[in-house]
Amino acid sequence: MEKKKTNNGGKNSRLITAIVLGLVFGFIYFYFVLPPINLYSFDFYVALTITVVVTALLVVALYTRSFKNFLSTGKIFIGILVVAWGIFICMNLISLPIFHAKAYSNVLGISQGVFKEDVSQVDFDKIPVVDRDTAVKLGSRKMGEMGDLVSQYNIDDSYSQITVNGKPLRNTPLVYSDLIKWLQNKSEGIPYFISVDMTDQEVSMVKLEKPIKYSFSDKFSRNIYRHIRFKYPTAIIDEINFEVDDNNKPYWVASTVKPTVGLIGGFDSNSVIVVDAVTGETNRYKVGEVPDWVDRVYSAKLIMKQLSWNGKLKKGFINQFIGQKGVTQPTDGYNYLSIDNDIYMYTGITSVLQDESNIGFALINLRTKEAKFYPVSSADEKSAMESAQGAVQEKGYKATFPILINLYNRPTYFLSLKDNAGLIKTFAFIDAQNYQTVATGSTVNQALNAYDTSGMSKETDPQDLVEKTITVSQIIPVTVDGNTNYFIMEEGSDTIYIAPISASNRLPFIKSGETLKIKGEDLEKQFNIVNLE
Repeated sequence: MEKKKTNNGGKNSRLITAIVLGLVFGFIYFYFVLPPINLYSFDFYVALTITVVVTALLVVALYTRSFKNFLSTGKIFIGILVVAWGIFICMNLISLPIFHAKAYSNVLGISQGVFKEDVSQVDFDKIPVVDRDTAVKLGSRKMGEMGDLVSQYNIDDSYSQITVNGKPLRNTPLVYSDLIKWLQNKSEGIPYFISVDMTDQEVSMVKLEKPIKYSFSDKFSRNIYRHIRFKYPTAIIDEINFEVDDNNKPYWVASTVKPTVGLIGGFDSNSVIVVDAVTGETNRYKVGEVPDWVDRVYSAKLIMKQLSWNGKLKKGFINQFIGQKGVTQPTDGYNYLSIDNDIYMYTGITSVLQDESNIGFALINLRTKEAKFYPVSSADEKSAMESAQGAVQEKGYKATFPILINLYNRPTYFLSLKDNAGLIKTFAFIDAQNYQTVATGSTVNQALNAYDTSGMSKETDPQDLVEKTITVSQIIPVTVDGNTNYFIMEEGSDTIYIAPISASNRLPFIKSGETLKIKGEDLEKQFNIVNLE
């Protein structure tokens, strides 16, 4: 009798040992994989499944010691998985778009905007000419100049676009080359980050006042993802970006999401976790309460998904398949614009029934999620890229994905063209509404001077025309593709006046010092002349 009790005691201790080892494995898995402990996360159920299966195998090995005996004991483990996945599957079924089409379409509230009122005239001192791939090449070249650093550090390949003091930049921190380099340098930290000015292609190796001690290349508790996960174990993290404030102090900005439709559908950002990259201090802000210098609260991937819901489901779930009345979708790509001190995501909007054309485009503020749709029929971005490549087809350059700018109060695509080595060789402006109107140049100014401005004035609303009198200080004719435009400077002003030959037959005979009475579009630093007396 006592022997039986002893055997039962031994078996119980083996069962406890198996369960404890399973829990230890679960913690180790959590430490390295870092899934959120959240019923709304798929990764949580994967982690739970792996932990339960490993625990069950340990029970087989230490407690039952045979799979045959395990069937009676293992019911509890099978039950845990069935209940857990049953809950997850039911939550997903209940939250399907077929039951909540209107709610999904409203996750992104988008209103209609007026392009020339909402989007300021392009400031050529702030127009971005560098895309991410070019920033990577420029950063690598700069890193190669830093002999002492190259042996210890590499460059993080994120190159997040942000706006600092109104200028578009792509910033990225250095990272430790390997584990040995981390052991050698972890006490000093990461002393620099790379900043690429997207307007003039200047690259700076920015020396930090205090070095970065928390990053993706750090290990153990100083790994930034692990640091955030242990502080906020239930948070579902969408993306983590490297940002600096207006004083170049480094931070990591992590966007978190939660479901907003049904039980587990319609994920949307609900907070931002800001981590001081030097001290590791963390603060969590609700959406709408983040510091002004934070540019990225919503990820582009999340916004693109919400745009798709809005376009496909706003008139019901069935309509996207049958009838397809008013069904739209974002185009395949997107880009970023710096407007004021914020980052906006731009993408074209096209009908699912049409190809190679956009019915409009959307601009979404990635900090506030203010979204506007501009109903402007235009060529899609792919057509604009092909048109620009065709203008220099003999050189074989490849176009970057364009950005949309306000040029002469018209939506205009602007892009760079690269050679086979990935170096920017020329720039192009393409009229979004007439993509055959293309001008290229080896500099932005050359491309702008080559642009056919006469096409802009033809569609100007007469009510928007302004009359004024100017005294000519200089007049220069410029001919592009057989179209002659006259660039006029006024005495005591830096405004550029542009007149097509159709504005007046007098243009070829105008001299410096003459007084002209003109009518046209006043675009602040530029005036498009429609006619003159």
